Parts: sequence; C-alpha cells; structure tokens
Amino acid sequence: MSPPKPPMTLTLAWDGDQRFHGRVGDLSMTLDGRAQAAPSPMHALAFGLAGCMGIDVASILQKGRHPLQALHVTLVGQRAEGPPARFVAFELRYVVTGDVPVDAVERAITLSKEKYCSVWHSLRHDITLAVSYDVRPA
Repeated sequence: MSPPKPPMTLTLAWDGDQRFHGRVGDLSMTLDGRAQAAPSPMHALAFGLAGCMGIDVASILQKGRHPLQALHVTLVGQRAEGPPARFVAFELRYVVTGDVPVDAVERAITLSKEKYCSVWHSLRHDITLAVSYDVRPA
C-alpha cells in the first residue's frame, strides 16, 4: 500500500464580482460564479470528474500496451432544480480511437469508477453515473 497523499492546500483571492483567482503550488486558475470570464465552480467540478476518469482510462489502456490513438470524453451533468443546485447525475461518454479491444476499454472504465478516480469517490454516493463508450478503429 502506498503512503497517504499529503494534504492539499490552495488559496483563493477575490477578484471582484463573483470571480476568484486560485493557486495551488505553482499552478493557478480563475473561477467565475457567473461563468463569463472563467469556468464556474460547478464547471470546475465537472471538468475534474471527466478529467480524472479520462486520465485513468488513458493511463490504464497505455499501461496495457493498447494502441490508443485518441480519447475524447463528454460529460453531461444533471443538476437539482432548487438550491443547492447540486449534481444529481452524470453521463460520461468515451470515444476511443485505436485498435483497442472492447474488453480493455470496459475494464479501464470499471477500474477508474470503482477504484482509482479520487474525484468520483469524493462525491456524494447518491449521485448516479452512467457510462458509455464507442471504440473506433485506427
């Protein structure tokens, strides 16, 4: 078992209106509650989930020495009607390009969802996650 990850510390500085500039180490990003100048916090959360699972799937396929040429991920997030307008369901669609066996894609997605994606495992457990994929030959 690997040692636990150190705590993550980030800072946010108000930049006027509903914008905040954030830093974590040498990295930075801006969040905009109105989603005009930058992604909103909910956009950032959705990017985090799609990115985490996409990174996992690509990594697992590459480690399996499968000829992955491209991977595109589309996320649709359904939100509750009233405040808080939290996410209640996600649909993730993967488009895998390359001569990658279907069973390898299914395994990579399952491992990401059930074991590796720290973003997914940080969300409420009553959120549904539907996943589909399409494998396109090279």
